[in-house]
Amino acid sequence: MRIDVRGLTFDVRAGGPADGDPVLLLHGFPQDSREWDGITGGLHDAGLRTFALDQRGYSPGARPAGSAAYRMAETVADAVAVLDALGLPDAHVVGHDWGAVVAWHVAARHPDRVRTLTAVSVPHPLAYATSVKKDPAQAVRSAYMLFFRTPWLPEKVLSARGGALLRRIAGGNPTLPPDSLTGALNWYRSASGHDLKGIGPVTVPTTYVWSDRDVAISGHAARRCAAHVTGDYRFVTLEGVSHWIPDEAPDRLLDAVLARVSPRRPR
Repeated sequence: MRIDVRGLTFDVRAGGPADGDPVLLLHGFPQDSREWDGITGGLHDAGLRTFALDQRGYSPGARPAGSAAYRMAETVADAVAVLDALGLPDAHVVGHDWGAVVAWHVAARHPDRVRTLTAVSVPHPLAYATSVKKDPAQAVRSAYMLFFRTPWLPEKVLSARGGALLRRIAGGNPTLPPDSLTGALNWYRSASGHDLKGIGPVTVPTTYVWSDRDVAISGHAARRCAAHVTGDYRFVTLEGVSHWIPDEAPDRLLDAVLARVSPRRPR
């Protein structure tokens, strides 16, 4: 389906029983809503209704020009506006990578719109920011962002040889369409410390899923996440899995999501 909000048109892949409890799925870089294909069937079997959103920069009708249009405040407002357009006062929210960052912000800033939160790979933004400053391992793991923030060169490098490097970064998993690369990179270019202003602890029931072979997130950052959640909190570590949890360990991720969401029994 397509949803028109905030002057943009977003593609949303909906599935599951029409009367099921709603789950909003937010993808990360460099993938789109297809990254959730490994768990949506299980969520539907459990009686849940899923809405997998192709976010700003990824949906063909939602690619505004200029990096300023991709600030976190905009992407968070998109998620809330999509819930409004779907007629959902609240939903379970699941996010991976940049989608997890959006999910953390939505849960912290709009807790009335989030029934539960399952954040995959990326911890609470304050836990991440603190670790970049205090943990040398996290600082090294975050260095790639400096390259992604530069103008035009990342597009040239990542799209070379038919996007070979982009596929390698994504562990060989499906990646975003080439024409959405600039919009996707603008998420990095627009990021700033201002995004953290006013964000506090998350009060809703929360599960954070981290994998011990994640090249982007250190164990220090993952462990600091608990300090920023005051609601019921579970920290799930997946051993032997890289950053690409939804693709590499969909069954284990599905278990973690269902344990948090606690849906009604499958029909």
